[in-house]
Amino acid sequence: MARRLRYFCLASDYDGTLAHDGQVRPTTIEALKRVSASGRKLVLATGRTVDSLLIVLPEVSLFDLVVAENGAVLYNPSTKIHRALAHPPIPAFVTELQRRGVQPIDVGECIVATWRPHEAEVLDVIRTQGLELQVIFNKDAVMILPSGVNKGTGLRAALDELGLSPHNTMGVGDAENDHAFLGICECSVAVANALGPLKEHADIVTAGANGLGVEEIIGMLLADDLASLTSQLNRHNIFLGRTPAGNDFGFAPYDSRMVVAGPSGGGKSTIVTAMLERLIERQYQVCVLDPEGDYDDFEVCVTLGGSDRVPAVSEILKLLKTGRESISVNLLGVPLPDRPAYFVSLLPRLQELRAQTGRPHWLVVDEAHHLLPAEWDSMSLTVPKDLGNFVLITVHPERLAPVLRNDVNVVIAIGPDPAQIVREVNPEAGREVDSLAFAHLEARSGDMLVWNADTAEATRVKLEPAKTELRRHKRKYATGELGEDKSFYFRGQDGKMNIRIHNLTLFTQIAQGIDDETWLYHLRRHDYSAWLREAIKDSAIAEEVALVENSGQLSPAESRAQIFDAIRKQYTNPA
Repeated sequence: MARRLRYFCLASDYDGTLAHDGQVRPTTIEALKRVSASGRKLVLATGRTVDSLLIVLPEVSLFDLVVAENGAVLYNPSTKIHRALAHPPIPAFVTELQRRGVQPIDVGECIVATWRPHEAEVLDVIRTQGLELQVIFNKDAVMILPSGVNKGTGLRAALDELGLSPHNTMGVGDAENDHAFLGICECSVAVANALGPLKEHADIVTAGANGLGVEEIIGMLLADDLASLTSQLNRHNIFLGRTPAGNDFGFAPYDSRMVVAGPSGGGKSTIVTAMLERLIERQYQVCVLDPEGDYDDFEVCVTLGGSDRVPAVSEILKLLKTGRESISVNLLGVPLPDRPAYFVSLLPRLQELRAQTGRPHWLVVDEAHHLLPAEWDSMSLTVPKDLGNFVLITVHPERLAPVLRNDVNVVIAIGPDPAQIVREVNPEAGREVDSLAFAHLEARSGDMLVWNADTAEATRVKLEPAKTELRRHKRKYATGELGEDKSFYFRGQDGKMNIRIHNLTLFTQIAQGIDDETWLYHLRRHDYSAWLREAIKDSAIAEEVALVENSGQLSPAESRAQIFDAIRKQYTNPA
């Protein structure tokens, strides 16, 4: 199976990196051509002006975009269009430098540049004129730019224009002014001749200097998309919690295919909320498939769809293509039996976007046993063999489509028997899972079992909670359609009836007409509070209803009235 690309773009500095003494080796040019032929994009990030660069680099058309003047100008070699990303130099500033004898001075569209040891004179002019300018060094070069402008801001503008993310970019550099753009790249590379501090902060340091170092890293990029360097690329790992020994524990932001499983109401959403919050804080793009509207109030995501509107596939893709927003797709408007088909129709379009851009970086599927059920015989044909990074959230991992269960490499389990959950995902799980003598694990208390299929290791982890609490969407429970496994059923003592209740509005309506014997049968079994706690996931109202259930002095009419009142206080549309 072909490996899905992680790196869609190579961004490189020019002087001291691609070039030595201003010239690029022919073999380095050939290596850049191979990168372009692989379907990847090339971005040049330089402190030079465009005019200066065109003189020394006839092959500039190799690059899809050039970030010039240390991030202040964007140049498209194919259209020859310049786009200034900052305001032009202030004439009085340049005049004063010249009056003070600062020479040489190069003035670009936005940049003013000179050489050491004139930095002291430059800083004094900035101070005396009260200007908001910054001084950036590139070894002996002294560059003066508007505040906040650097190669990092320029690269972000270039990637936005290309529809790509820094998380799918490898950057190469050698000097002080390269820190800003290397820092935002998923993989940062310093060539052998780079300054010491840059090497210390880079993920990879090449053996070769200048262009030879660039050729070296290009060879690894084209060989396996840097997969052989994965162990060195861990600064982006997502923190999850701590082990019993107090060590930090996290997961890789790439090539992680996860199931989060446990009983209803056990705290799966607590885990997933922490994961999503940290992924989005690190600017990974996430697409959440939300069958029950649970993520409508999750502020870090933009919600599409609802109980009264089915989101169009084109609408979903348009928002994802911007690269800026993470989204949740509310599927309440899709009839329950039609949701798997809707998801399977959306999935190829999402995978097409991922093949072109690497985004969305993560696909999160709630109630995954409904959207990707095991009984779908055609699932192995419709679901791509390489689904990329995903999180499947489920109460019933054994009901997931086998094609997906077979691809899972991380299981996060909670509940009374986490080892059994691991085996339901992967029946081949070894003795190391069977031997775990873990007590009941609830994410609410912060405990979870994390099993890694690649290393065959199981680790107990205490979750570091999210800063944002996932607030359950009340309208969904009031008027939406809960799945069969989360619905309430009036069955009666002898099981003669089987009346399914799929939301709170229907519950209050049907309960009005249920005979007293059936009503009391479920009341005495505490079925109402259990449903509210486990399916509605509202422990506060469940406790209030439990008090009614525990009171043996209330008539059927009185207990109905008190339970209905408790529901009406919290939910807007029942009755």
